Amino acid sequence: MGFTGELVFGRSDRPLLQAPVFGGAREDDEGGITSWPPRPGGWQTLQFHRTLSGDPEYVLRALVEWTGAPACIASVHDSDAALVVGLEPGGDRWDAWLNLGTAAAMTDRPLPELDARVPEDAAGALSWARDSGFGDHTDAPAIEAVLRSHEPFAEELFDTLLNHLGFPPAPEVPKA
Repeated sequence: MGFTGELVFGRSDRPLLQAPVFGGAREDDEGGITSWPPRPGGWQTLQFHRTLSGDPEYVLRALVEWTGAPACIASVHDSDAALVVGLEPGGDRWDAWLNLGTAAAMTDRPLPELDARVPEDAAGALSWARDSGFGDHTDAPAIEAVLRSHEPFAEELFDTLLNHLGFPPAPEVPKA
């Protein structure tokens, strides 16, 4: 059984988990909430090993308001597919499916319908990345290729998407 839950990505000088929208939740070792290694510039990813308490759209709006920076949430379903929704402080929103074939089967939407949205989804993601200060050396076809690709784990494809959008990768953690 794969991962089902949310991946929350945003920038802050403080830990994202301190955002009021998370209601004092704490990272734990029991599979509830874990932090991915942070990316340079205060970019953080929280992995909620369950669905967020509250509507992900509400959480996203509250997080953008708290940080004053763009953010996104990937709702992952059994590691097979994910719906990524991004929001900018000015209110511009975008969304895109990861692992389109699985998403089409899961949502009962025809694959050609989801595929036809990829150029618009890629443009929205790229605009969001540029508003974040990244993506200047990326073009829409590269993002379209990521959105049309398939990985066994949608959460890894989410990380790949962020990398292709130009966000600096997290430093490698040396193994003990």
